[in-house]
This record gives sequence, C-alpha cells and structure tokens, in this order.
Amino acid sequence: MGDGVEEPPAARGAVDAALAEEFPGLYLRWRRVERGSGRSPRALKHRLALLSDRFAGPQAIAFRTKPIPHAYRVFHRHIGLDPDEQPPGPELAVRERMLKGGFVSSNLLDDALTIAMIESGVPVLAFDADAVAGAPVIRPTVPGEGLEGRPGELPAGTLVIADELRPIALLFGATASGRGVSPRTMCTLLVVVGVAGVPEIATEEALWIVAEILEAPA
Repeated sequence: MGDGVEEPPAARGAVDAALAEEFPGLYLRWRRVERGSGRSPRALKHRLALLSDRFAGPQAIAFRTKPIPHAYRVFHRHIGLDPDEQPPGPELAVRERMLKGGFVSSNLLDDALTIAMIESGVPVLAFDADAVAGAPVIRPTVPGEGLEGRPGELPAGTLVIADELRPIALLFGATASGRGVSPRTMCTLLVVVGVAGVPEIATEEALWIVAEILEAPA
C-alpha cells in the first residue's frame, strides 16, 4: 500500500472461544505505531477539508446503509447496543460533520482516525501502547472486574477489549482511564474489531491509513 512497498499485515488479537462461537465473524486486529499525537500539519488539515467537501449531505445520509457500516449496526444490536443511541465510531464522525458543517481538525491522531473511519467505514480505537500489557484480546469480564475510571464492578460477562492484566475498554464503548492516548504518549496501539460482513482487507486498510498519517514526516 503506497510506493510499491508492501506493508506488514496487522497482528491478530485473540477472541474468547465462547464469543467466537456465539458471534461468528468476530475478530480483532492491532498495530503499533511509534508515534503519539500532536498538531495536525497543514497538509492533513487540507486532506480533511477535501474529505468534507466530498462527503456532503447525500453521502452522509446513505453512509449507514453501506455494507460495512450496516454490518457494525447489526452487530451492535446483537450485543444489546442501540446503534442509534450508541452509534459506531464512523457514524459519530458523520454526525459531527453534519452538525459542524465539515470534519473539523482537532489533532494529528483524531484527524487520522476520522479519515480512516470515513474512508473505510471501520471504527478504529487508539490506546497508549506503553499503558497496555501485551496483546489485546476480546473477552467477557469475570466477577470482580471493573474498568478503571468507572465506579463499581462491571457485570460479569460484559464484553471488553482487555490486555493481559485487565479490561482496557468496553467493546464499542468507553476506554479505561489512563489507557487512552495523551500528550505524553510516545507509542500508539491501534485496534480494530471486525464483525461478520466486514472483510479483513477493510480493517487492514483502516489501520494502514492511520499508521501512514502518523508516520508521515512532520
């Protein structure tokens, strides 16, 4: 992808066996990028502005009906989430575009995530890689587990993305305190959750878009 150089594939994350059986097609991909966030360069802001121009009202209205966004809406309902109340990340970006009249530049990482999600339809998560122990997995919680920064315990069986020690985010939900990217982050862990109907090439593309932007020379 790009300049004739073949990019390494994203690493595969494990999915709890019972969940994999209950939700065929559920998978996890991740990639480390040796870069945090920062100010968006002028070229990236321009790219975001061009995307805003291409993604006007009709495209926004039709977005959720496209195969990949629709697949995430279906999966949300399967796990008990209302996609109209808790929409997938790409739909949230679309709503922001309609409310603000365009994709508004925020910072290097958030702009990269927005571009990747709109162009691929795949939600992309970002964590501080140095605050995550080992490879991420998708699993249900066990009794007594919680999410840092959120009071009380999570109900046993809550679906989470976890590292080797603890949950780091709810599946398609909040990120644990101290695990997100901050101004001090030096290395970013990018994570995508694939579901039935979402081809692996789409999740690979989403990760690649974000990584390419973050790794571009300043």
